[in-house]
Amino acid sequence: MTDPVFFVPTRRYTAQEVANLAGAELADRGHASIEISGIASASNGGAGKLVFVEGRKNARLAETVEAAAIFCTADMAASVRPGVAVLVTRRPQAAFAAIGRLMFPAAASPQALTGETGISPHAFVDPSARIEPGVIIEAGAVVGPAAAIGSATIIGPGAVIGMQCQIGRSCYVGPGASLQATLAGDRVIIHAGARIGQDGFGFTVGASGPERLPQIGRVVIQDNVEVGANSTVDRGALADTVIGENSKIDNLVQIAHNVVIGRNCLIAAQTGISGSVTVGDNVVMGGGVGIADHLTIGAGAQLAAGSGFMHDVPPGEVWGGYPAEPLGTMMRNVATLRKLTAERSKRGKTNG
Repeated sequence: MTDPVFFVPTRRYTAQEVANLAGAELADRGHASIEISGIASASNGGAGKLVFVEGRKNARLAETVEAAAIFCTADMAASVRPGVAVLVTRRPQAAFAAIGRLMFPAAASPQALTGETGISPHAFVDPSARIEPGVIIEAGAVVGPAAAIGSATIIGPGAVIGMQCQIGRSCYVGPGASLQATLAGDRVIIHAGARIGQDGFGFTVGASGPERLPQIGRVVIQDNVEVGANSTVDRGALADTVIGENSKIDNLVQIAHNVVIGRNCLIAAQTGISGSVTVGDNVVMGGGVGIADHLTIGAGAQLAAGSGFMHDVPPGEVWGGYPAEPLGTMMRNVATLRKLTAERSKRGKTNG
């Protein structure tokens, strides 16, 4: 259940306003003045709430939901219970998200945790750092020598911005996060506890055991990238580690040195990407994916959750399994194994 103490809507909207803002069609003009005071899931709903239903498996929710208004596709409109304003759109979830961002802007983008403005007297900012107007640096944060931070950026409590790091405009660095050897573009979000730019796992065998290889590259984070809480991005060894524009990285993800990630990628939690991997644009990785070093994941590929990759993945293909292979091949192999196991079990019972 949502808590109005933490996230309060900016104002109430009518169903007609919501339809106009989202580019949706209000199915019944008689519902135009219905008031919407918040958002909720279709499984919970509630008085005054805006919900959405998308996909055949959720179609039954359109018949039972209690809400003020619902985003849904045209094929579900007739089944929505009476009294609920029906907002017809081809992409219900996207429309719902757009209205949610308007109603709850504080939940749509990170805010200063302590409510401070300007540079806190309890932060440490090196005199040589370049801080543009409108930056918020909260208590306990540290900004090192020759660092640069663009306007409207928020540096959370206890965050550390290392020497000569550059952070663009309208960015957010969460509480306890640390950046070193990092160049970040505009509108970059680094969530709490993330570690960006630490040295990678580079060692060689020496006479007395492992010996460290110097890691002298950088981390380059392009515009509109998001890095989740407690994720880690190693700086490059000799080249750079790069995260492409508009890519979104979940919590607890490890990205090793020299990895290059393309644009618009989605990487779910607990994924580990080994050194010198190249990931094309528009790649989607499910949770817990593991990728061996020096592989190439082609543009548009989809990697199933929990899969382990030891070979390159061609562009646009869907792979899964451990070790990973094309999804169709994996499913056939699983089906064959199950069939063989069932036959062997059946023979065992017959012989017994």
